[in-house]
Amino acid sequence: MIRAAAASPLVALAGGCGRPEPPADGLCFAIANEPRNLDPRLATDAVSERVNRLLYARLVDFDGASRPVPGIADFEQLGPLRWRFRLRRDIAPFSDGTPVRAADVAATYASVLDPATASHHRAVLSVIARIEVQGARTLDFHLHEPEPLFAFHLGIGILPARLMAAGHGFQRAPLGSGPLALARWPAPGRLALHRRRDGLAVELVTVKDPNVRAMKLLRGEVELLQNDLPPELVGYLRGQPSVRVTRAPGVNFSYLGFNLADPATGRSEVRRAIAHAVDRAAILRWLFQGNGRLAEALFPPEHWAGAADLTPHPFDPARARALLAQAGYGPQRPLRLSYKTSSDPFRVRLATVIQAQLADVGIDLRVQSYDWGTFFGDVKAGRFQLYSLTWVGIRSPDIFRYAFHSAAMPPDGANRGRYQSAAADRLIDAAAAEPDAQRQAALYRSLQHLLHRDLPYLPLWYEDHVLASRRGVTGYRLAPDGHYDGLASVDPPRHA
Repeated sequence: MIRAAAASPLVALAGGCGRPEPPADGLCFAIANEPRNLDPRLATDAVSERVNRLLYARLVDFDGASRPVPGIADFEQLGPLRWRFRLRRDIAPFSDGTPVRAADVAATYASVLDPATASHHRAVLSVIARIEVQGARTLDFHLHEPEPLFAFHLGIGILPARLMAAGHGFQRAPLGSGPLALARWPAPGRLALHRRRDGLAVELVTVKDPNVRAMKLLRGEVELLQNDLPPELVGYLRGQPSVRVTRAPGVNFSYLGFNLADPATGRSEVRRAIAHAVDRAAILRWLFQGNGRLAEALFPPEHWAGAADLTPHPFDPARARALLAQAGYGPQRPLRLSYKTSSDPFRVRLATVIQAQLADVGIDLRVQSYDWGTFFGDVKAGRFQLYSLTWVGIRSPDIFRYAFHSAAMPPDGANRGRYQSAAADRLIDAAAAEPDAQRQAALYRSLQHLLHRDLPYLPLWYEDHVLASRRGVTGYRLAPDGHYDGLASVDPPRHA
């Protein structure tokens, strides 16, 4: 099927970088969805956030265990309510040549805290009482109350204060101090950047269909593809002499979500039965062709708060049938459920595999697929029994409050399954207030054991990241969270 699609003369090849051969001084990177907002205060979609990481520098970054480390500033906690940041002397200026100063940092965060900006970061940063600029390179954040995880929230790109004051439209005209800068935005679906250290031209072109993306790579119209490719297409590209395919372990967490307010999926026996009925290992092996690893919790074991000692829910159809019988379901009274997913063909195929596995234990699962806006709107509104999604780029344990605390029901958070547990609330509150890192990690591990038992989510897997590039492209490093940071280090093919 893939070979036929790749060879078809009907595949549309218009658009893209608009050239049959790549120039010697540039690269074209094809992506599945275009960025929507290049203002880091306002961006909410994954592609915009990934592009913004290239355009703007941040106070804080993260190490391999997801601990906060200095970005453009060293930092220290001076007391329970005071954090100091000192800008490094060697940081790059803004792309218009003006230096980055502490006043720019202060103005960026003051803008986020301003209700008129309508930034989704405002809620988590409302702990800031005031920001005190100590000089050109130093500033202090004073907090309303102790917040041990404060540094985790300071990954917002820094904008120039003078342009914010003038009402500059960063959404379409970004200007930061990151490794890349905007060259032009000529049309929807085409974003031209340049790398500041050497002037390398990088164009991001949106090509939604993965087969068309692959054909453009094979024809040399683009040099790079990352993710958003069905496994069989990855396998096909791996066999092409002009293409190099690499993969790396990912940390983005895929899960099956339950509505605990529903009479059926709200029952523990039903959720546990589904956990034993889904053969996650077989799905990874055959559907994903091994491009992933099983997950037992939102954070992978290598995360500083990861719970490496969780015992998997084994694939056990007999146990699943026994649990369904315990809940009052069986051949004479089959359990009928609906499962909502996006209309992406691969996600629909995944849903039908889960449908078949649940049918083997007597669950009649109806798959309902919708366009992304309708699907995600239903999830946020609680209009589901089961659904599947992926948490992308999660670093801070604050995600547990946002997704599982009983006070985080939509619209106040993302507890979309209406999970309510006094024990979970106590652990979340205690961990958030714990200043000692080791005790805090232990509390989060206890919480993950509780969630693993209660199953508001059924953890599925962490999908691998895949890069397909033209032979001769070097230096691109895949990031564990799927960011495009490799564009800061990639080298284009050499042309004679």
